[in-house]
Amino acid sequence: VQLQASGGGLVQPGGSLRLSCAASGRAVRSNTIAWFRQAPGKERGFVSAIRSDGSTSYLPSVKGRFTISRDNAKNTVSLQMNSLNPEDTAVYYCAAGVGRLITSELSRAGAFDAWGQGTQVTVSS
Repeated sequence: VQLQASGGGLVQPGGSLRLSCAASGRAVRSNTIAWFRQAPGKERGFVSAIRSDGSTSYLPSVKGRFTISRDNAKNTVSLQMNSLNPEDTAVYYCAAGVGRLITSELSRAGAFDAWGQGTQVTVSS
């Protein structure tokens, strides 16, 4: 499977961005697709995921601001990010894991066997 992340950019605090992860070689509806992010000097961390059954999970600090969704026809997963703040600045990566990953696996990068190339999100005035 190949994943292509896009949609990053520079936005002011309080603004919005929509990230997209396009998959080829595997149907997103049969996988758990997640977004991770890595800020300078920090480890890559879990942000959000949508499982094969459509259930979703979010990092507590983004819940209510970010929304993950899936378009099976286009084989893409999107992350709508609202009310962005400077702490959201990072490189965002999408990742795919086979089937429905359980909650304890979502934060573990090793549970995902395919990764996109990352897209930079910068929140700054």
